[in-house]
Amino acid sequence: MSASASATLARLVPGRTAFFLCDIQERFRPMIYRFPDVVNTADKMAQASKVLSIPLVVTEQHPKGLGATVHELDVSHAEVHVPKTLFSMHVPEVQRFLLDKKISNVVLFGIESHVCVTQTALDLLENKDNPVDVYILADGVSSMNQAEIPIALKRLTNAGAIVTSSDSVLFALLKDAKHANFKEVSNLVKTFAQKTQDNELFKFVASKL
Repeated sequence: MSASASATLARLVPGRTAFFLCDIQERFRPMIYRFPDVVNTADKMAQASKVLSIPLVVTEQHPKGLGATVHELDVSHAEVHVPKTLFSMHVPEVQRFLLDKKISNVVLFGIESHVCVTQTALDLLENKDNPVDVYILADGVSSMNQAEIPIALKRLTNAGAIVTSSDSVLFALLKDAKHANFKEVSNLVKTFAQKTQDNELFKFVASKL
């Protein structure tokens, strides 16, 4: 079954899922629409990756010029953390990780929605050797020009990606209140609840989809 076909089932498999944090770097801070909202969602997902033992993959676009991943995000536990110049996270180190870990689900968030996020998603979806279903967080992707965001997400939906939200992904991974980490994840969601409710990026994207 192809990634685009299986994506319609919209089922995350915990043992074969990875979180992809795309280029949330210091230099972008004053330029990206609702940048703090992107950071808050990424922070929640990075913390959740620790709790749920979901591998975290982090990239930085030309960090010498654009700076490192923002200080608010603890990505010290990332299994892959690489600099790049490609406008996609699908670099050789990440490709090897996907194959080695037999990853079939990628949860993608970061910037910019119409550039590196889009090209990453398309690269993952069209990789016939290792097809991957892509879940894009509507509350966790942005661009300098806010008009680019819904256009990118509609394009990616048409390509077979699943646009969803951070909380939806986390509870899909838990599946059951009996999950060993349910309380920790539930508390994490509660900790971020006000920021999630106040996420103007999320509200903007939802109004356009």
